[in-house]
Amino acid sequence: MKNILLIQGHPDPESFNFALYAAYKKGVEASGNTKIEEIIVRDLDFNPNLEYGYRKRTELEPDLLESIEKIKRADHIVLFFPVWWGSMPAILKGFFDRTFLPTIAFKKREGSVWWDKYFTGKSARVVTTMDQPTWFYRWINGRPTYHALKKLTFGFVGISKVKMTTIGPLRLSTVEWREKQLAKMAKLGRKNK
Repeated sequence: MKNILLIQGHPDPESFNFALYAAYKKGVEASGNTKIEEIIVRDLDFNPNLEYGYRKRTELEPDLLESIEKIKRADHIVLFFPVWWGSMPAILKGFFDRTFLPTIAFKKREGSVWWDKYFTGKSARVVTTMDQPTWFYRWINGRPTYHALKKLTFGFVGISKVKMTTIGPLRLSTVEWREKQLAKMAKLGRKNK
């Protein structure tokens, strides 16, 4: 049985991003051959500030400890968030800062610039929403969020199979267009991709 972890990084539960999350989850549930775990970052009780960097460990809150265990158990991680200023919301960035830590997600090798990756064998899909056209985000802006997540976050800890779904522009979208996006998301969920 495949273990899928859904991580919702949008601060607003009434956003279209949350609707996409729900559609994907419904699709996974319909597939019937998976276990679903969830992390709604906005609902976690934690300090998103990595106060001392890696110089000194900040005590992990219970919600973060539970989240780390969910990440460890996951075969496939599906991350949802809006692209704001070419990146993710601050609370989601803080979540990664506080959970993808040395000895948990990776370990630096003594006397070396290299490191061991602890989350190998996992795959991921990143689902982002935005107000700009997706072609503009890709071809003009170069998909900065995707590259940062795929190479510098997920890749750094061993999650190498990363796919991206970008949905936009939301600001000028119609009800019909949004319904099509929700249907596509449910289909991805049914395929567990």
